[in-house]
Amino acid sequence: MKFKTDILINAPREKVVELFDNPDNMHKWMKGLESFEPISGTPGQPGAKSRITYDMGKRKVEMIETVTVRNLPQEFSGTYEANGVFNIVRNLFEEVSPHQTLYTTENEFQFKGFMKIIAALMPSAFKKQSVTFLQDFKAFVEEEINQSHGQ
Repeated sequence: MKFKTDILINAPREKVVELFDNPDNMHKWMKGLESFEPISGTPGQPGAKSRITYDMGKRKVEMIETVTVRNLPQEFSGTYEANGVFNIVRNLFEEVSPHQTLYTTENEFQFKGFMKIIAALMPSAFKKQSVTFLQDFKAFVEEEINQSHGQ
């Protein structure tokens, strides 16, 4: 399953990327994030692996992130492996104007075993979660921008 989502953020690309690139900010916009733990490599650099744990209500999800591309401010991409799910994500940041950034994610999900059934029954759930992350990230960035301008 492949899909693309995007959102326009009212902030300069430099600031959007700065906030995105700081793992300490992840819990501020990723609902359910419990931990982000570097495993190997230099965090945020190609080849680096990290363990990410989410509380998704009735279940815990643990995944391994592997950074594949770090070409900021344009792109930050990686793979995310969880039980039965392999997700390839490209995060793209395009300067629309000096004060606006288009944040696009390109997702490719591959499923195994039981997760193939879940994906077939609820394909929109995966896109919905991606859109939620984008909306929450936009709200976080724009709130940070407003606070830094004393509004």
